[in-house]
Amino acid sequence: MENQQTNRWITSGAITVGIELGSTQIKTVAVGPNYQPLASGVYKWENQYRDGYWTYDLDDVWIGIQESYRLMREQVKQQYGGTLRKINALGISGMMHGYLAFNEDDELLVPFRTWRNNYANFASRLLSYQFQVNVPERWSIALFEQAIMNKEPHAHHVAKLMTLAGYVHWQLTGEHVSGIGDASGMFPIDTEKQYYRADLMDRYDRLLVEEGYEQKIETMLPHILKAGDCAGTLTEAGAKRIDPSGCLEAGIPLCPPEGDAATGMVATNSIQPRTGNVSVGTSIFSMFVLDAPMSRPHPEVDIVSTPDGYDVAMIHANN
Repeated sequence: MENQQTNRWITSGAITVGIELGSTQIKTVAVGPNYQPLASGVYKWENQYRDGYWTYDLDDVWIGIQESYRLMREQVKQQYGGTLRKINALGISGMMHGYLAFNEDDELLVPFRTWRNNYANFASRLLSYQFQVNVPERWSIALFEQAIMNKEPHAHHVAKLMTLAGYVHWQLTGEHVSGIGDASGMFPIDTEKQYYRADLMDRYDRLLVEEGYEQKIETMLPHILKAGDCAGTLTEAGAKRIDPSGCLEAGIPLCPPEGDAATGMVATNSIQPRTGNVSVGTSIFSMFVLDAPMSRPHPEVDIVSTPDGYDVAMIHANN
């Protein structure tokens, strides 16, 4: 009886699918309307140290997504006798921070630089001083500023900055957007306005001019959305990138792409003020949701956001 009900969910398109790109695995999970996991697929991968940077090849991103989705789809068919074609909703999450830079022609300028790259010490110090906000080395803005300080030629041509989740979402929908939790690991957030801090964007634009650059930081960063907002729909090309077999149909609504810290907060139900969680994985970090802004910056505390926009105090260590 239970399998018959699940088969009806599959046939009617009532299944929700989430794909997460973690540091060691890419996971695809199908969830029923009762919020219970039905099937999953896993693809193992590892970052590579190349030319002085920790990176993943973007071809491996799509190999992993396709393989983990295929394994999940086959498990659904074996256990419940149905083929996934329609999906109620789709969500992408991935390791936070990092540096994916594209030019105006949407060409990748340098290989993906992950959150594990701890070389942006000077940029981190400069931005933390300029902003009076703690800006860790792994944040996207610190990695971009360090490329400027290192006089890397590609920095003049950066038109879009993305995290890994944002990149995958962009490829699936054409939308350059980010969930507020993931965006909070790119550039400081204004909690009241639920967007990047306008005063700090102005300050950084002036710094860019002083350094001889013409870009505006707001045009490079993804547009911020919160949990519950529609972040676009799956295109025909996007559907084939996930499922080359052609079974998956286009038109599926997507939620805003989020970082792994945000998905961890949701999974542990630690998204309300005065709640928190500790994660022990490729990195170790604690997340405590604040009920008021911190009175001053602390170098050991990073301020990020829940998927619905509350300030979170994060204490992070590489493992």
